[in-house]
Amino acid sequence: MAKLSDALAYPPRGMSREEAARYVGVGTTKFDEMVADKRMPKPRKIDGRVVWDRIALDAAFSDLPSDGGNMIDEILSRRGLHA
Repeated sequence: MAKLSDALAYPPRGMSREEAARYVGVGTTKFDEMVADKRMPKPRKIDGRVVWDRIALDAAFSDLPSDGGNMIDEILSRRGLHA
């Protein structure tokens, strides 16, 4: 039986700045701007390492304005699962 690599086995909960920026679809400079203006969350600190929480990124991304409706957010909203 072939062993799956970690990258394929599960999504990471904590991400570096570069990974977090890539995850939300922007470059690191734009991501830094979004963190500074509170559109994206601040990182957590693990000892000396700075890490962004994937779930907090998802929540912040869902709160960004959009031109059209986001079907996932609409479904969660109807079920009372999203603010």
